[in-house]
Amino acid sequence: MNNKKLQLKKYLLLGGDIVILYLSLYLALSLRYGQLPSPELWHVHLWPFTAIFIVWIIIFYISNLYDLTLATNNAKFYALTAQALVVNFLLGAAFFYLNPQIGIAPKTNLLLTIAATAFLFMCWRQMYNILLKSYLPKNNIAIIGANEQALELIRHFHEYPHLGFTIACIIDDQNFHEKGFYNIPIYNNINDLRTIFKDCKISLVILAEDLQKSQDIRTQLFSTLDLGINFMSIYHFYEKVMGKIPVKSLNQMWFLENLNEGGKLWYDKLKRSYDLLLAFFILIITIIFWPIIGLIIKMESNGKIFYIQNRLGKNNKIIKLYKFRTMREEGNTRRPTVSNDARVTRFGKFLRKTRLDELPQILNIIKGDMTFIGPRPERPELAEHLQLEIPFYNERTLVLPGVTGWDQVCGEYHSPSVEDTVKKLQYDLFYIKNRSVFLDLIIILRTVRTVLMRGGV
Repeated sequence: MNNKKLQLKKYLLLGGDIVILYLSLYLALSLRYGQLPSPELWHVHLWPFTAIFIVWIIIFYISNLYDLTLATNNAKFYALTAQALVVNFLLGAAFFYLNPQIGIAPKTNLLLTIAATAFLFMCWRQMYNILLKSYLPKNNIAIIGANEQALELIRHFHEYPHLGFTIACIIDDQNFHEKGFYNIPIYNNINDLRTIFKDCKISLVILAEDLQKSQDIRTQLFSTLDLGINFMSIYHFYEKVMGKIPVKSLNQMWFLENLNEGGKLWYDKLKRSYDLLLAFFILIITIIFWPIIGLIIKMESNGKIFYIQNRLGKNNKIIKLYKFRTMREEGNTRRPTVSNDARVTRFGKFLRKTRLDELPQILNIIKGDMTFIGPRPERPELAEHLQLEIPFYNERTLVLPGVTGWDQVCGEYHSPSVEDTVKKLQYDLFYIKNRSVFLDLIIILRTVRTVLMRGGV
């Protein structure tokens, strides 16, 4: 599957980074002691630096250095790399400072290792970016039919050619023409698909048209099975590449065939366990700051410290959502919050940027009304309106709402408008369908990255 090839490129990138880190350590020890390190010397340094390297890889991920859409040699890539290396050095220094019992020369060896890593990492990544763009094999795709999802995929692959997908042709018998196809050939004759696929060197055919309605296309496609071409529904391909569920594919059968709720019972029990452990841990280490935050809130504006609001929980249960108040209460019309809302206080802006305003939701998690990761809970009155406008909107309440979620780390700011809510629903349903411990870990790491970026770190 072509999605596996995309993952393989990321694994190749990760594998190269791991080799670079250990090679940098080897070179640092050679420079430090003026000879190749002995097995004893290597063993003494191996395990402490392995612990450090694991953290460094996580920092690389948080810094977007495993995002193939950014795999290009430009100013943004160099800035992200430099930022990650500085953070890694500081974390490495902190590790040795907090573990003085490690019997090695940490300052010099760490400095030499980070210097070697910076040089080798930059050389490796520049080479990989060039290789990814120019030499790694690309997947030539043919799209049967043309719909909204097809247009979005075409624009996405044109903007991010490093992903390795090329829309080589579109086959559509409805004389479909649309701006934004970037000079992609459009064939209206469906009676010679075999020749078209050979000429365009197609490796994957995306089916945007319902083949149940066209016997001619089904017959033509069936005749090309011996060409070794893969076939995939555009909705399935769109989900794999874009990380969201296209709303056009939603019907009752989609939910019956895709959610597999019975198979996730063990995951839900495990998730509840680490929700409680993490919630109590955060509560213990942050409780001392709650009175300080409350005092600043009271000093800046009159009103209560906590903002409590009704929200929709799992299965439409009404829950009380707790937050630190970030807006002035005087003259507040209670209308939905918008970007750069004038009602937000100065300290409230800081709380929102760092997401510290959501710290009291730990209480919601302990009560079992919420989880750390899930769709954000909506206000009941707004949800009632949106359910009338958007089919299957209510199905996002099949799971517990979360403090952060797939939509928050993938999408942009979403207003309460119907158009933006549809976009949000696409991400929420992707999470509900694919939720797992691994996906939760990805969301946690991306949330950390989002908080750091909002805070200007």
